[in-house]
Amino acid sequence: MSGFKKIVVLTGAGISADSGVPTFRHAGGIWAKYDYRDVATPEGFAANPALVHEFYNLRRAGMVSVEPNAAHVALAWMEAALADSGGELTVVTQNVDDLHERGGGRNLLHMHGELAKIRCTKCGMVSGWLEDLFVDTVCPACSATRALRPHIVWFGEMPMLMDEITQKIAAADLFVSIGTSGSVYPAAGFVAEAKALGIRCIEINLEPSDTAGLFDETHYGPAAEIVPAWVKEAMMT
Repeated sequence: MSGFKKIVVLTGAGISADSGVPTFRHAGGIWAKYDYRDVATPEGFAANPALVHEFYNLRRAGMVSVEPNAAHVALAWMEAALADSGGELTVVTQNVDDLHERGGGRNLLHMHGELAKIRCTKCGMVSGWLEDLFVDTVCPACSATRALRPHIVWFGEMPMLMDEITQKIAAADLFVSIGTSGSVYPAAGFVAEAKALGIRCIEINLEPSDTAGLFDETHYGPAAEIVPAWVKEAMMT
């Protein structure tokens, strides 16, 4: 595809919205129903861990009722096709759902954590978890109580895997942003990093993002429609 061999794709809420996953900031989104300070900050967890667990139990239950859409599947196909030809596609996702994985994606970096995992604040254990989580749930690794939390990056916490993400962007020859507002940092700054390195940048979004002016190429519409069309065209050129 026009010589591109190392592609980094950043995905945000817009790609999962087409599967029915609620977004956060749009009208009627999650933050219109909950105060993020209560359920998505270390301070909120310290003050009322039961409420935080209830919030994430509901989100975890909701995740299993949605399915990957055509955008997730198209990116997974592109990843596999590039790997077969000696290339690499890395998806850096701000989403905490597992739709990329269930759509067939394998080379993934979850910078905001994963809803289907828990972490022990005592021993550091990270484990897959699809059941409800409660304050008194015992850590399966060290048997501590009142120590488990969702494996999620909360407001005020540093995103995960930043060194690896920076390295992937620096080595890329194409950067693609899909379904993200361009308003949440550090992810919103990735396009500027790529541009500074001379990397071609493409935006695929429902509408222009806050950083739309930095992209070399833009495509607008629902991710489930635009992404498969772009992948097909890109892989044919």
